[in-house]
Amino acid sequence: MSRRVGDTNISSLTKIADQSRLGFNMNKKILILQFILFVISGTLLGQVRVRIFANHPSTSGVFTVTSGKYELDIYDGKSTPLTIDEPLILARLNGKIAVKAESFQSFMCDSLILRGLTGNDRFSFRVNGSVKNRQFYSGDLKCLPDLGILLFINICDVEQYIAGVVRTEGGTGRKIEYLKSQAVLARTYMYKHFSRHLLDGYNFCDNTHCQAYNGVSTDTIIKRAALETKGLVILDRDSNLVISAFHSNCGGETSISEDVWLSGHSYLNKVIDPYCTKSPNAKWRKSIPISEWEAYLKKSGYKPDASAAPSYNYSQLTRQKDYRIGSFSLPFRQIRNDLILRSAFFSVIREGDAITLRGRGYGHGVGLCQEGAMVMAARGFKYRDIIGFYYSDVIISDVKNAKIVKNDL
Repeated sequence: MSRRVGDTNISSLTKIADQSRLGFNMNKKILILQFILFVISGTLLGQVRVRIFANHPSTSGVFTVTSGKYELDIYDGKSTPLTIDEPLILARLNGKIAVKAESFQSFMCDSLILRGLTGNDRFSFRVNGSVKNRQFYSGDLKCLPDLGILLFINICDVEQYIAGVVRTEGGTGRKIEYLKSQAVLARTYMYKHFSRHLLDGYNFCDNTHCQAYNGVSTDTIIKRAALETKGLVILDRDSNLVISAFHSNCGGETSISEDVWLSGHSYLNKVIDPYCTKSPNAKWRKSIPISEWEAYLKKSGYKPDASAAPSYNYSQLTRQKDYRIGSFSLPFRQIRNDLILRSAFFSVIREGDAITLRGRGYGHGVGLCQEGAMVMAARGFKYRDIIGFYYSDVIISDVKNAKIVKNDL
């Protein structure tokens, strides 16, 4: 027998629903509060948490103090001093961490932190016993088991992290004004995405999902670039942190953001760039057999006209969104991704039994062109001029003046 829901039951259900919504809103407020406290605590202390070797999930690692003074803390109220140049082996075993060194007896623990004590502490680290991927870091190292592997989290000074990102993303041996522009871009990204891995217990991973980071930089010019732009970020006209995009070479013309990411931003406009056109990544070429090109187009939805031989030629002298054959069109960015090309800025030319793609630039083409910025710096432009050339109507200001965007909630 079915039971009719009366007015009294409807009232009760409505009350329960209201209570559920109240609980959801309260949980959301708690999450936002936790986020704010997480961000504030990190920025006030001037520290950032980076998961290192994120592309190399591992069950073991080797930590070695290279300078300064370190202690091992397993959160039991005691700490163990570590010796310079003595390898400390960390390995996952039965869901815990096995710790082994020559100077003390091996033991097991749930988690640990290797804490620098002087403020100028350095260590080397490698995973799975490999010597090839040994890298050098500053600050602390936290280790904890997670889903069959060990997580290694480097807790370091914000500006040392920025210098490390600039070394990895921007390269060494460059003019300081170019490196300063890279430092401001990296810092803008850091603050805009500070909560990117909030639920994982750290701020960033060390690969291109966040920002590439291979540890501390010893390059004095890079360190100067970070310190002399300390705290500076790029803001739009509403004081929001911008999307600090950059790429290797634009081929003489940057792309508008909506042609790449389907969302437009007023500060990411097309810029004619005369500075990068003679740089190493300004031009490229790729040859494809005509049969493979035709098969690719048909797979992408192209239906050739049986009554006429198609012309595959298409000249892209200025950046276009779509490659066209008659009424058929295909986004250049899709062709780039499918065929793993250096850029989406290329012309299509039939040469005998092959299709030649004559391309310009390297990367997505949005924002700052690295090779163009290098040339600008070499010609005497300052970092503010370089950023202002590639980003329209922006302000370089202290991060304290930014509206911190909580875009990960």
